[in-house]
Amino acid sequence: MTPTKLFTINLLLAASLAAPLSAKEGMFTPDQLQEISDELSEAGLELEPEALADLTGFPMGAVVSLGGCSASFVSPEGLVVTNHHCARGSVQYNSTAENNYLEDGFLAATKSDELPAAPGSRIYVTTEVTDVTGQVREGTEGMEALERYELVQQRRKDIIAGCEETAGYRCQVASFYGGAQYKLVKRLEVRDVRIVYAPADSIGKYGGDIDNWQWPRHTGDFAFYRAYVAPDGSAADFDEANVPYEPEHHLKVSASGLDDGDFVMAAGYPGSTSRYTLLAEVENTFNWTYPTFQTLLTDWIVTIETAAPEGSDARVKYESRLAGLNNFEKNLRGQIDGARRVGLVDRRRAREAALGEWIAADPARAGFGEAIGQLAALSEESAAASRTSFWYRNVSRPSLFSTARRLYRLSKERQKPNAERESGYQDRDMTFFRQGLQALDRRYDPAVDKAEWVLFLSGYIAQPMGERVVAFDQALGLTSETTAEELPALVDRFYADTTLGDAETRLALMDASTADLEASEDPFMQLAVAMYEYGFQLETESKTRSGRSLALRPAYMEAITQWQRETGTLTYPDANSTLRVTFGSVLGGSPRDGMAYLPFTTLEGITDKDTGEDPFNSPDKLLERIEAKDYGAYALDSIGSVPVNFLSDLDSTGGNSG
Repeated sequence: MTPTKLFTINLLLAASLAAPLSAKEGMFTPDQLQEISDELSEAGLELEPEALADLTGFPMGAVVSLGGCSASFVSPEGLVVTNHHCARGSVQYNSTAENNYLEDGFLAATKSDELPAAPGSRIYVTTEVTDVTGQVREGTEGMEALERYELVQQRRKDIIAGCEETAGYRCQVASFYGGAQYKLVKRLEVRDVRIVYAPADSIGKYGGDIDNWQWPRHTGDFAFYRAYVAPDGSAADFDEANVPYEPEHHLKVSASGLDDGDFVMAAGYPGSTSRYTLLAEVENTFNWTYPTFQTLLTDWIVTIETAAPEGSDARVKYESRLAGLNNFEKNLRGQIDGARRVGLVDRRRAREAALGEWIAADPARAGFGEAIGQLAALSEESAAASRTSFWYRNVSRPSLFSTARRLYRLSKERQKPNAERESGYQDRDMTFFRQGLQALDRRYDPAVDKAEWVLFLSGYIAQPMGERVVAFDQALGLTSETTAEELPALVDRFYADTTLGDAETRLALMDASTADLEASEDPFMQLAVAMYEYGFQLETESKTRSGRSLALRPAYMEAITQWQRETGTLTYPDANSTLRVTFGSVLGGSPRDGMAYLPFTTLEGITDKDTGEDPFNSPDKLLERIEAKDYGAYALDSIGSVPVNFLSDLDSTGGNSG
């Protein structure tokens, strides 16, 4: 069974706005669970909360990160289960129009048949978590904003470097409560990841974007990877001599499944949330950013589908991106509608007013009010900067322009000692950097890339001249008179004269000096050089705002924590790609008047929806077994069939998939 993503939107809205929050709605760090042990027991947890705080014990030691999705070991030989959409990029990478695993599915009959996952694929096994708050924050209180930001970042990099002196580990220093707390997370980095099984899209993506974020849902959204290491057990790159990783713990899949009302708990690595943003940020997000980006996403999807016709190799290359864009577009649309329906902005305004009243009730809390006032002004400033740079950030997206910018930045960063380079450009990042350049071969088509760039440029030139970037206009030859119809011809020379479409050329440029790249005749590299100073300016302004936030947001979060503690509510930190736990129950619901959702969908629902055409084109063999009611041992008595997907009130967000 696959838990649907439905209710995530409304639950996130409720969780981000409700004052106070109930514990059930939080994404808690494992060490917080003992503080809500009574609620967990009442909800149905039979394990001791203390056991869940041990990240290397059972069951937490079996829960891993894919660096964007979650997953779990389910065998002593490194077998990993995750969502189909989490592994789909690797399936796409191995597919061609002639040998399309997206369409046909993939099953390795033996271990030797397993395919390498896409370059850069990783499985991260958390082995240790250490509080390093003092090391990061000490002595930063009186600093100027930019100096504070840079010192904090340098300390985080230094701590990571010390952690990674142990070969085979990838470490992170994660920020909690707006920078009030920092933890060092040490993780074994499994670099040899292979695809074991992925169903065809007719199962793993059944219902496609029509059913995405919808109920009832009937997708078989699951897939299997396997983790491999060197024969001595150390992390290693792909090698036929490697052996399956033997995890200390693995989960057992229960064939008995779940029933209505059952307790459910999810442990995973949610990417990021912004549950504690101030009113200005909420208003900007839902009144401007989301609607603007949702419109752009709609046009972007059409642009790719037009430039990469169904059945072409270009479509195979862009299938993963299309899936992501469709998912994001529908998510944003739902969040916009949900925000309007629940009066999100007004509720946030009311919450801030209530917090203000609590602060005003005690003179000892005056410092909170001062910090929050300054943070509110900073939020307004950040929102304005985000709107101003929106279109420039989008015209910087095309693959080869982005590649040129990264290569030129690498040449600049390599002029510094490794320890002082920006994250993403240190020696520890070069494997990912190289693999990203290699992977471009299976995710880039010049005609599609050009069509995307023209789309973004069309939006850019429609903005007032005062909101455009002079250096960019000069580099491209754009004027106030340039029309959208002229753009294809204007950018033709970039694609006609570039050599960055060649993988060997891209990889060789990783070792190029700044002077070599500045002398390059490649038009994308010339554009990257021309825009470097402006990009650096934007980055510096952003860092300065972040430095100001580091001084203000911890006080705001402390106010939130104290305020909610008085009502018996535990404040959990925003998601930041570290291990979190959330819990709830299997249940249906009524999203609006006259509509009821049952907690399970069944196999028969697949047949009811099936049209024989994508995305409702279930395999004939499956339809035959459903028709014959060939349920095997998997029928759920309460529904008289085999459940496919289920609903719950778990709190979740992107990154928890899997």
